Amino acid sequence: PGELDSCRHGHSPHERHFHLHRALSGMDNLPVIVIRFALYADLMVLAGLVAFSLYALAHEERTSGILPLNGPAIVLSWLGLMLSGFGMVALVAAMTGSSLWALDGEVLHEIIGESAIGTAWIVRMAALVMAVLSASALGRHPVSARLVLLAATSVAIATLVWTGHAGATEGWTGTVHRLSDIIHMLAAAVWIGGIAAFSWILFRPSPALSGLHLSATHRALDRFSQVGSFAVGLIVATGIINCLAVVGFPHFTQLPLTTYGQLLIIKLLLFVAMLALAALNRWRLTPALSVAIRDNNTEMAAKSLRRSLLGEGSAALAILALVAWLGTLDPLGMTG
Repeated sequence: PGELDSCRHGHSPHERHFHLHRALSGMDNLPVIVIRFALYADLMVLAGLVAFSLYALAHEERTSGILPLNGPAIVLSWLGLMLSGFGMVALVAAMTGSSLWALDGEVLHEIIGESAIGTAWIVRMAALVMAVLSASALGRHPVSARLVLLAATSVAIATLVWTGHAGATEGWTGTVHRLSDIIHMLAAAVWIGGIAAFSWILFRPSPALSGLHLSATHRALDRFSQVGSFAVGLIVATGIINCLAVVGFPHFTQLPLTTYGQLLIIKLLLFVAMLALAALNRWRLTPALSVAIRDNNTEMAAKSLRRSLLGEGSAALAILALVAWLGTLDPLGMTG
């Protein structure tokens, strides 16, 4: 309640956002974390799928059955819109200690209208409305609607930065932190969306995996390996910047003593596991698929790729769950 009062009576938008973030960091609220996780996963998969269809598939393949995007894009856009709306309500309810059905309308209005988190939420909701409209137009305008959908979803992802630690960082450091975090999340969306795309392509009955289908999959894997390598480089570079901005160099030695630091270490281990699986895909499984297509014996190669994608996708979801949790913790708060 003290943090909430500070938020309501702060002298500047930044002060209101800082106290809002302090209130979020101080609460132990599973629904908020779950909604954050679902929203991250939804928007990153959507943006990554759309981007994949543009850089990895040939023009004629975008309207074929290799990666049917129209239905999933509509569902994910609507789901993102609903999760974003419900997430704001759940956040305010948790901060005020009230139920979702007895929400303080005045507090909700103040947070939306007078804080950076509220402004970011308004922009996100507008972007997601545009995403819904462009997803509905994919059948009529397969290229232009994809571009608008990608732009709208990317803006929605960028606004999530203001709900985390970057949103409470001041001055030029805060600007660099937010820019770095945006790049970090968009690069992660490219990687996660690529995993989702290949899973969508390969996790289907064997009779549907024709030689032509697998040949297109192999070409897409080769293109994704180049884009994915660049995305991984951005993730590593911006991850270092973000960690320095959140924790500060003098406090690095304290990380293993905090809940935040322990979860961050688990996140890094999962990231290393994803890198190992990605390297396996690029240097072993993708060439093996090429040989299998030539020999017309693709069952084992496709099975190996499925197993690798399952491991990589599971690690990615675990990382997103940790990110949703980490955003609600004090980085230097000691464990009990």
